[in-house]
Amino acid sequence: MTRRGAISTVALSSLTAVLRPGSASAAPADTGATVVNEQMVRERTLDITINTPSLPFQPKARIMLPRGWSKNAGRTWPTLYVYGGGGEGDYQGWDVMTDIKDIAAQWDVIVVMPEGGVSAGFTDWYNAGKGGPPKWETFHVGEVVQLMQRNYRAGNVRAVMGISSGGQGAITYAARHRGLFRYAACYSGILHLTKPGISSLMALADMNSTVDTSPTIKWGDPVRDRGNWLLHDPYYLAGNLRGTGLYISSGTTGKAGPLDAKFADVLEQHGGVTGALQFQVVGGVGEQIVGITAKSMIDRLKAMKIPVTTHLYGDGMHNWAYWNREYKLAWPLIMKALQARRY
Repeated sequence: MTRRGAISTVALSSLTAVLRPGSASAAPADTGATVVNEQMVRERTLDITINTPSLPFQPKARIMLPRGWSKNAGRTWPTLYVYGGGGEGDYQGWDVMTDIKDIAAQWDVIVVMPEGGVSAGFTDWYNAGKGGPPKWETFHVGEVVQLMQRNYRAGNVRAVMGISSGGQGAITYAARHRGLFRYAACYSGILHLTKPGISSLMALADMNSTVDTSPTIKWGDPVRDRGNWLLHDPYYLAGNLRGTGLYISSGTTGKAGPLDAKFADVLEQHGGVTGALQFQVVGGVGEQIVGITAKSMIDRLKAMKIPVTTHLYGDGMHNWAYWNREYKLAWPLIMKALQARRY
């Protein structure tokens, strides 16, 4: 089953759940963002819909809840925020494509998976200096965090992780909001935005997006607005990560690895040679580029004597097979940083 098909199946199966309008007494975020709908997908898994001035639509988030949780509980829980990539920006992606629900169910922790937008960059868009909306950074680190703490018993002990552009977002947010997260993990995310050539490669990637965007729209002109690029570049902000636990992983060669599908299967899944080659190029070249920036960031952190756990695994393409493995390698480190209890 394809990812889109799997996500659609989950969405359809959840229609039997009870849909509850947001309570008039629900506490809003400082921006006025508020939860307007709740939908129980399955036991201890809640989807929420948020009305926010930061985005031109009502985004959703999926929340995996621990045992004994209730809105009226006399305690709070450590919380892990989890971001998807920019290919579809779907808040259900992690739930559909990994076994995170089974892993999370073993721990006394809240897991929050907010929508991330398609090719959205995990940033408040520059828009030629006018700013957002969309304001994805404001939504993620301001509104979602506040709504979780004010309405769902999320505590102030937090960690963050993400794949692809969501991994970039996780490390960038941790650097731009020092102390907000105790741990940040990035699986195959670009971590040196201002490295020569990277902005051009990102622009090429955005040309294949389903939305009309570009790095220039998101961060400004790479030369004229370099100051804004630097303020969103994890490499440049690396010093702000001192004291935050870090995990960085990616492939480096651009070659298929042990977890990748056979080319014959890729041919069948993508409707022939053209689709299969495009998949291979994007997955291979994309991961090689990611690996270059990961190496750059790791070298910078080590030069600054900032501790980081790394796994540069060589062969392996830009896909969920590796991210499903990598997050489980990082999970014990994240739970330790959160001081979360295993049942």
